[in-house]
Amino acid sequence: MSKDSKERFSDRADLYAKYRPSYPPAAIDCLFEEAGARPGAIVADIGSGTGIFSKLMLERGCEVIALEPNQEMRLTAERELAEMPGYRSAAGAAEETGLSAESVDLIVCAQSFHWFDRPAAQQEFRRILKPSGKAALIWNSRKTGGTPFLEGYEQLLRHYAADYEKMTHKNISALELRPFFRNGEMNVRRFTNSQLFNQEELIGRACSSSYVPAPGQPNHDKLKEGLIELFARTNVNGRVSFDYETEVFWGEV
Repeated sequence: MSKDSKERFSDRADLYAKYRPSYPPAAIDCLFEEAGARPGAIVADIGSGTGIFSKLMLERGCEVIALEPNQEMRLTAERELAEMPGYRSAAGAAEETGLSAESVDLIVCAQSFHWFDRPAAQQEFRRILKPSGKAALIWNSRKTGGTPFLEGYEQLLRHYAADYEKMTHKNISALELRPFFRNGEMNVRRFTNSQLFNQEELIGRACSSSYVPAPGQPNHDKLKEGLIELFARTNVNGRVSFDYETEVFWGEV
């Protein structure tokens, strides 16, 4: 993970915690039924951000080591989760976790793997996982079509967010992920997920993305105006539906 990627969310931690989606219960069930998660398991949440996924694993009885290199994101998670049993927070990164060899039952990377140096992360994951331990890569993948709102939102990002196309995790295909896993043996499951937003929440959700121009940056005002117009045109009963496909890729590393 480069220095720049570690710092991209420094001014967006509060927005990220407030407006980013959680993950559907069925996706967490999948980790417990098929990927080796269990109550009492030691889980390393790498690139844990504001703790959205860590919280879900803690609620299921796992011991979670939340590793996040960005201080603002990490402190936001600590304020939310510090009192939960089994929670530990540290400043490690995927390529250098600081964890002991063969100390982890399961690695989870929720909305973070696309930032990693993959060869270095693969080597580090192999080092810290216990024998037969697994890694799971999880994304809430925003749908870009199917409704006038989703299509309009995608068009606004492509027009006003200069970094969008190079920063989105959609640049990594399932085919590219397969070599990360041992012998290319990768399991895949997909689930539906969504959020309903009013106009203020929609703007907050957009601004939680690192590629969206922040206040004072070029195109911020134009993008905001576009979101207001899009909301006015596509809302149903004062809400728009932000739809995702939650993708879970897992296996031995």
